[in-house]
Amino acid sequence: MLKTLLSKALLVTTTQLTMILIAVASIFLVFIIIAIIKMYKLKAENKKLMETNAFKDIDETYKDFTGGHLYGDN
Repeated sequence: MLKTLLSKALLVTTTQLTMILIAVASIFLVFIIIAIIKMYKLKAENKKLMETNAFKDIDETYKDFTGGHLYGDN
């Protein structure tokens, strides 16, 4: 009796399995859509920041420090 009860408890029908898979797939689909939306927002923000003058000032002040004594350029 315990064996049949255990086997019936572990038995999953095709319909139940399909419903579980649909639920899991829809959750992942929502996460993927949220990630895509965030990617486009970050891309737009990055483009806006690249066009500002603050980035250009930082880029111009950069100096190459590879000519130091550690690289044998003395």
